[in-house]
Amino acid sequence: MTELIYEQPLNEKIRSYLRLEYLSAQLQQNLTEDLQHRCFYPLFSLCELTDRCDYRSDVLKDIDRNIILLSKWLEQPEVHKDQVHHIINRLIQAKAPLQTPDRIGVHLKKEKFICALRQRFGMPGACCNFDLPQLHFWLAKSWQERQLDIQCWIDQFEPLLTPVSLLLELIRNTAEFNQADANAGFYQSDSSQALALIRVKIDAKYGCYPTISGHRNRYAIHFVDFDQQRHTDKTIQFLLATCS
Repeated sequence: MTELIYEQPLNEKIRSYLRLEYLSAQLQQNLTEDLQHRCFYPLFSLCELTDRCDYRSDVLKDIDRNIILLSKWLEQPEVHKDQVHHIINRLIQAKAPLQTPDRIGVHLKKEKFICALRQRFGMPGACCNFDLPQLHFWLAKSWQERQLDIQCWIDQFEPLLTPVSLLLELIRNTAEFNQADANAGFYQSDSSQALALIRVKIDAKYGCYPTISGHRNRYAIHFVDFDQQRHTDKTIQFLLATCS
């Protein structure tokens, strides 16, 4: 069996970041593998999310906060300064594309081909060629041509997706995995510092998955038996990382 990692955000901002990261990963998969029209589902989800909210303010604030924090670390003698400088430079590079007046993905949302597909994709079975002949035509193009189109569409969101990925990387790196035991399938704890993300790594051999709840200073983990779909009474050994 394999080890699975489950993540639970403890605030709405991190919840949004994880959704964006998930959609980005789906798009990258569609870029490396010909999955036909399925590339449009994560693409239109990104369009929907960026229509609802302009994430740039939160992302820019988080970038600036991390740059200030890392700059303070440089004053510590035991810090690996080259590595810290490298991360600061990555943050600065990720910040620049966000500082534009246009909303993320605005040019893509004006493309007639994309607009026509987006209006129909929410309907059951709407990908039939008589509903969307333009999609039928696009799918008949060579995979190389479609790859270029998909890459172009992804590029519209890269100014947002790149810094979000970097910020999540930094958050995950704030804590290492440590061994923990859930007696009778339950574990809870608290933290003196504000937490942003709970990560649970568990071997699939246990046949269960965690449901995680909590807020910035306290959290609880219940393990659910997959086959029975109810709380397990077994003692579950797992790895836990509490990221701030």
